[in-house]
Amino acid sequence: MGKRLWVERNKDGSWDAFSDDGAHIKFGKDRGQFTPGDLMKVALAGCAALSSQFAIEHTLGEGKGAKIVVDGSYDPENDAYTAFEEHVVVDAADADLSEEDAAKLKERITRHIEKGCTVKHTYVQETPVRMDVTIKH
Repeated sequence: MGKRLWVERNKDGSWDAFSDDGAHIKFGKDRGQFTPGDLMKVALAGCAALSSQFAIEHTLGEGKGAKIVVDGSYDPENDAYTAFEEHVVVDAADADLSEEDAAKLKERITRHIEKGCTVKHTYVQETPVRMDVTIKH
């Protein structure tokens, strides 16, 4: 198994997510908070960002990155996302890339994301979820 994660409810109705290694994020359903569905999209975008970082920095320089926008098609009848659309946008305007170099960068970014994005790999296959409920009393 991977890193252990857990969530805890706050008195204001929001939730905090924690990890064994100290990561933390607040979420909920109120304005200004990520919902769990939003976090699914953030996970997909974040995975693409981290997976593409090397290819982008190698070509454009350290500190450069992509803006990644993820939209989802939601089916309210089944309360599930049926598809995600991911847009990876790299601002290389100041790099003076040729059309050929831009095409090569696009191909490298695509290859890195296809190879290294665990979230994308998980979303494109059926992923069973086992659940256990324990009541402490």
